[in-house]
Amino acid sequence: MDDAFFLYMIIGFGAQMIDGALGMAYGLSASSFLLAAGLPPATVSATVHLAETVTTGTSAAAHHRFGNIDRALFRRLVIPGVIGAGVGAYTLAILPGETIKPYIAVYLLVMGLIVVFRAVRPVLRVSTVSRIGPLGFFGALIDALGGGGWGAVVASTLLARGNRARTTVGTVNAVEFFVTLTSSFVFLLTIGLTHWSVALPLALGGFVASPFAAWACSRMPQRAMLAVVGTVIIFLSCRTLVNTIL
Repeated sequence: MDDAFFLYMIIGFGAQMIDGALGMAYGLSASSFLLAAGLPPATVSATVHLAETVTTGTSAAAHHRFGNIDRALFRRLVIPGVIGAGVGAYTLAILPGETIKPYIAVYLLVMGLIVVFRAVRPVLRVSTVSRIGPLGFFGALIDALGGGGWGAVVASTLLARGNRARTTVGTVNAVEFFVTLTSSFVFLLTIGLTHWSVALPLALGGFVASPFAAWACSRMPQRAMLAVVGTVIIFLSCRTLVNTIL
């Protein structure tokens, strides 16, 4: 094994620790590195989603073990998410998805600010199972187009509405397995999956991190989680905007 293999494995471990504990940023973190390495957007998204089929499956099992999944919310998200992932992956395979990135970044920036506000001034929680379908579809669509963003879009929106952090993060992670599996299948049929030397260490790193991340999610205080999640969203959104402008 060369140095690159271990580097990709470390990236996968770190990305999954963030994603499993906070409900977002595995794809965003890994995709940012791969794009900087010069891989085209469609290849990056296909590679990251291939790795995520392993990490999200492990993460879903771990979150179930620690009681972090809301079954009602899961049912509302999974079908729209699968449909959105299929549409997004097919669209990216035939059309560049870079042009929508700044608009998504602005949306996420607003969501991040709202989440931080919720951490500072908690509000009454709202229903976690209403108007969920469109959110699941949109989040999966953006995830497939941009190589990441399912958790950042879906988890941040639900948290901004006042949903419970632990079960929101756990449920969004569980649904992500089906979203990434759909994206990977569509990419396999359209552009193929050739970058196994990158996908394999990413997946291994995420596999090792998954149970630790789920444990952290089940132990981290609600308001602390909101503050960290909001800060991560704001940072990633600002970074995307700056990179787009420059």
